[in-house]
Amino acid sequence: MSKMDKAAVIKEVLEYVKMIIVVVAVVFLIDEVVLINAKIPSASMENTIMTKNRIFGFRMAYGINFDFLGKDVYTKKLKDPERFDIIIFRYPDDESSLFIKRLIGLPGEKVMIQDGKVYINDSQVPLPDGFIREPMRGSFGPYLVPEDCYFMLGDNRNNSKDSRYWTNTFVTFDQIVGKAIFRYFWPPKILDDSDKWQQEYEQALAQAGQ
Repeated sequence: MSKMDKAAVIKEVLEYVKMIIVVVAVVFLIDEVVLINAKIPSASMENTIMTKNRIFGFRMAYGINFDFLGKDVYTKKLKDPERFDIIIFRYPDDESSLFIKRLIGLPGEKVMIQDGKVYINDSQVPLPDGFIREPMRGSFGPYLVPEDCYFMLGDNRNNSKDSRYWTNTFVTFDQIVGKAIFRYFWPPKILDDSDKWQQEYEQALAQAGQ
């Protein structure tokens, strides 16, 4: 092989190497900065998300949230999470684990669960719960949600390890990894339904004169 042929081969190999590096970098950035691709291991969010379903979450739903190898590197809030959002976060009792639950209580609120219904700030109107698998059993609380923290419940409330049972009751903003947006396991489903339930709650409050 002549020197020119060897140079051409080396140049082609280097082009392939550069292409591979670019592809790996793009995939890494998408996975660590933009999207979460997760498989759901438990039944705690049924029937919204079934066991072994796969979902996409959006890491930048509430701001910049940069993880590196599972560690929080940089977080900057640009938007507040909203009630009824389905959120992926680092488990407050063990941040090496990721959990997914529905946001129920916002910073500064009082959350009370009475006979399976959730009440906010001593309102007589319970939160809508048309998304839960079955009526919740029991009474819990009250819980006073600290600033920059959130109270979480699973949609399968009788089979969910959530804020009611954790040692560290609340999820902080810095522990939020992203917002679940799409279930791509059949049948596919858009998971962003918080506006629907918030509108239903506001209508119920208005009807009750609150």
